[in-house]
Amino acid sequence: MELNFNNTEIAFSAKANKEMKLAHFLFGSMAKPWLTKMGIRFTKLSFALHLPIKSLIKTTIFKQFCGGETLEEANTTALHLAKYDIGVIMDYGVEGKSEEAEFEKTTETFLKTISFAADKDYIPFISLKITGFARFELLEKLHEGLTLTQSETEEAQRVFERIDKICAAAAKLHKMILIDAEESWIQKPVDDFTNQMMQKYNQHEVIVFNTFQMYRNDRYQFLQDSLEKAKLEGYQLGAKLVRGAYMEKERARALANHYPSPIHENKAATDKDFDRAVTFCLQHTDRITLFVGTHNENSNMHTTQIMQQQAMPNTSSKVYFSQLYGMSDNISFNLAKAGYHVSKYLPYGPVEDVIPYLMRRAEENTSVAGQTGRELSLIRKELERRKLKA
Repeated sequence: MELNFNNTEIAFSAKANKEMKLAHFLFGSMAKPWLTKMGIRFTKLSFALHLPIKSLIKTTIFKQFCGGETLEEANTTALHLAKYDIGVIMDYGVEGKSEEAEFEKTTETFLKTISFAADKDYIPFISLKITGFARFELLEKLHEGLTLTQSETEEAQRVFERIDKICAAAAKLHKMILIDAEESWIQKPVDDFTNQMMQKYNQHEVIVFNTFQMYRNDRYQFLQDSLEKAKLEGYQLGAKLVRGAYMEKERARALANHYPSPIHENKAATDKDFDRAVTFCLQHTDRITLFVGTHNENSNMHTTQIMQQQAMPNTSSKVYFSQLYGMSDNISFNLAKAGYHVSKYLPYGPVEDVIPYLMRRAEENTSVAGQTGRELSLIRKELERRKLKA
């Protein structure tokens, strides 16, 4: 079967007519930047004033991009995707915490999620952000190599113990942990924690993945260095490749603080690094398991072509593909139909706590050139195929 990302019948096979019309409305709205900005302001203000808009949010943008408010609700969504051979990455979407008690609570939530996923093959991954378990300021200090106070040293040890507890639970149940990348000025301790976890738990199979943001101009070299480190220390490297999530923030900070921007000058340079990173990983599958996290059709097709050139079966457990829930179904569902391992990032959590995530989805769909237009054109094509009015 030839891979075709334009096949909308397969792409939207999981969506009922009503869901197609909601998707058309949402992406149509996000195509208007002024409307998106107004909607974001209204949402933030409404929650600040405790206005009753939760049900409106839950039945629109939350429904499109999130699995549910609870683990059980998210599981219902996951079961639906499983019918189409698509797994999920459980992503507890609560952000911006800073207290020890909150970090401990989040740790318990992750342990519960891993336990919940134990007997469910359709939940192969759990997503984890180090900033969900550590103060941003502590990570900044660690990144800069500054001397920690006694209490900060103990605090950093607790961060390690939380992450270790989660990775140990995942290893015991053969679930995989995806550790997200963060801003460049706190990334070093994130890499250090992740490398420690890979060294400990990736001896015989890949349990822990580090994330490489390929819009950074130093990450291709860092990927090569990471492979050498894995060889030297005798573990398997889990490499999750993404383009990146903090571009505007990174450039603004570099400008304000008078240092060279860590971000590639243009999209073409990012695309080039992403695709050569894919090729590099597929040339070293004896030591690397690759996770391709992108909505870029060319990069997904490039990955499948390299796999074919190297006579790797579509079903190889050395390669995983992923897109965000609610986006790029034309990529996810067509890859899954062709037998590749595909999982959707599935955020879940209370509506009010997931608002920052939803705001980013709205902003990204407004700002990423062509993304919303591509989604809309595919949705309209499918509506026409079903003989439905937009």
